[in-house]
Amino acid sequence: MSRSVDLFVIGGGSGGVRASRIAAQHGAKVMLAEEFRLGGTCVIRGCVPKKLFVYAGRYAHDLEDMAGYGWTVEGARFDWPTLVANKDREIARLESIYQRNLEAPGVEIIRDRAVVTGAHTVRIVGTGETIEARHILIATGGHPALGPAIPGAELAITSNEAFHLPTLPRRVLVQGGGYIAVEFACLFRALGCEVALVLRAEQILRSFDDDVRHHVADEMRHSGINILTGRSLTSITATADGKRVELSDGSHVEVDEVMLAIGRIPNTRNLGLETAGVIVDGVGAIPVDVHGRTNVPSIHAVGDVTNRVNLTPMAIREGHAFADTVFGGKPWQVDHHLVATAVFTEPEIGTVGLSEAAAREAGFTLDIYKAQFRPMRATLSGRATRMLVKLVVDADTDKVLGCHVVGEAASEIIQMAAVAIGMGATKADFDRTVAVHPTAAEELVTMRTKSS
Repeated sequence: MSRSVDLFVIGGGSGGVRASRIAAQHGAKVMLAEEFRLGGTCVIRGCVPKKLFVYAGRYAHDLEDMAGYGWTVEGARFDWPTLVANKDREIARLESIYQRNLEAPGVEIIRDRAVVTGAHTVRIVGTGETIEARHILIATGGHPALGPAIPGAELAITSNEAFHLPTLPRRVLVQGGGYIAVEFACLFRALGCEVALVLRAEQILRSFDDDVRHHVADEMRHSGINILTGRSLTSITATADGKRVELSDGSHVEVDEVMLAIGRIPNTRNLGLETAGVIVDGVGAIPVDVHGRTNVPSIHAVGDVTNRVNLTPMAIREGHAFADTVFGGKPWQVDHHLVATAVFTEPEIGTVGLSEAAAREAGFTLDIYKAQFRPMRATLSGRATRMLVKLVVDADTDKVLGCHVVGEAASEIIQMAAVAIGMGATKADFDRTVAVHPTAAEELVTMRTKSS
């Protein structure tokens, strides 16, 4: 006989775990199936290990900067296997926390693959057991896209494998111009690799503010990253000492490792969604309404599998909103329009709200405030780096529409700027805020001269 639950969740990433935990706390009987590891992309092979690797690279910069401040460090060396092993221990610790957080309110964890067999049924693949559920939640996230098939594509890695390389490659080619590509290009370079970044577009980070894009690209080039725009990979061939990558312009690059970072695809294949009549779009994403409902009322979806705002905090909020709405009697909707984000390049990016181009396209008349300056830390270290701080302001209402920061601690700065902008702060509100000196963030409240 099949068992029955109030909620069956497929996917143990950030969105699925949050939805399961909150629903169980509301008194629902919940099962969650995860075929790999709890924590999903972010914890296991995404944001968390990436940030740990970014920290590792920044220590190299710290060692370089220390001389200007009177420090001498002799014999410092970097060991890649130590970083990987310590990262793995931290990931295992976090996964155990996810498990405890699920088990505490009574969620039953199924360590197996599950597929949808109907509007109210799922099947556990390993055991063949059928589970009846009042509600089904799809929270399966996404996986790296491999792009057009090219000869030798099997010789490349994705971000999944990058976290487990047995040795640190001396020469790396990264294909792509989005978050993942530029972050890995920067962290590999910080760890001492020779890095080439190949992208079809003419500039990195499409949809970001143009000043941010150009500033970061310039900083990446200055660090030694070879950015090759308007090109794509046509073949990869194994050589005696690495790989030879042929490019669409007829040139080639000799490297030790090739990483494909050209986007991610929703994990909806072979889930049985068509059996229940759930619609997916052309890229495999599941369209949902403001409450996460698919076209089948009993089946919901949250997180990257819906291909809306593909960020871990958004998946968490979507999962929480779903659980509160369906099981807690507290309906609420997630706002997908004003979302702060960070890109952990070197230097890092923090941004919230509209870019200048998006604001102009939306019809706003703008006042732009912009400052570029050498950060105080670089004055003694001698590092040739510059920060960028930019505010996009509605000239008619004085409301701040967007804030963009590039430089050390940009991610920390933008989190609090997002609070102010979310509350509708005006440029006058920023101006009457007393600066914290000496900091980079004080530029947000001291800029008075319009750049345009």
